[in-house]
Amino acid sequence: MATRKNSAKPFWERGYDTHGYWQGKKKIGWVAHEGKGGSYRWQAGSRAGETKTLAEAKRAVEETLLSLATQLSLFGDPAGD
Repeated sequence: MATRKNSAKPFWERGYDTHGYWQGKKKIGWVAHEGKGGSYRWQAGSRAGETKTLAEAKRAVEETLLSLATQLSLFGDPAGD
């Protein structure tokens, strides 16, 4: 019996003014350019920010989603000891 992946690998899709970060058919983050020579706004989940370069904005989206995906322990040491 073949096993099926639970979640697709996220990928970037380039647009005219906005780059979207997709997982399957769900948009999980985006980066938008703020005018000529401007900065880049980004949003991932409930967090948002602004950076100077597209690479920094994309990295911020990816890192934010990674940190939101990891669940902290409710009791005890966060290191898991």
